[in-house]
Amino acid sequence: MIRILIADDHAIVRGGLLQLFGLAGDVTVVAQATNGGQVMESLRATPCDLVLLDLSMPGASGVELIARIRAHAPALPILVLSMHNEALVVRRALKAGANGYMSKDGDPETLLLAVRKVAAGGRYLDPGVAELLVFDGDAGRGAPAHEQLSNRELSIFRLFVGGKTVNQIADELAISNKTVSTHKARLMQKMGFQSNADMLRYGIDHGMGRGL
Repeated sequence: MIRILIADDHAIVRGGLLQLFGLAGDVTVVAQATNGGQVMESLRATPCDLVLLDLSMPGASGVELIARIRAHAPALPILVLSMHNEALVVRRALKAGANGYMSKDGDPETLLLAVRKVAAGGRYLDPGVAELLVFDGDAGRGAPAHEQLSNRELSIFRLFVGGKTVNQIADELAISNKTVSTHKARLMQKMGFQSNADMLRYGIDHGMGRGL
């Protein structure tokens, strides 16, 4: 039996996954988490064979959370199940230590296949994600400007582009308003933005609109 920790802050998603795994026969959900802090608490309290991880949750999330999980449990398989399907996000998640990556656009049968393969010690990229990496439009042309941002700067950048305010981002990431503003100033300097309009225009042009 594969013991899974589901980490996703959307109740509907968790409910659907519970139903899917309940019918699978060889998969059981032993813990659920809706933010980074709960993920780490659950890992300390409940043994599991795989973490099924959404990249965008309150508090520590994304590649930062993957790194924390990896530091706590170096051999624990991590399968990302995310709405993000851009090459930069996928590459950073894998580099941080994820063993597999699947888009939420995938079908239930493929997810079960991915869970079984990653839990057994393998790696998995769904076909759409693999094709994205192979045919990354930026390959050979120099990396896009936002690749120079740190993971936290990139996360904040995406949230701003998605319409979040400083206060909302601070609440979502569980950091102070001052910290958000500091990261915003640094990323604007790195990217050469003169105004919020410049930042939003770039983000929209590059299809960015959610935290990493």
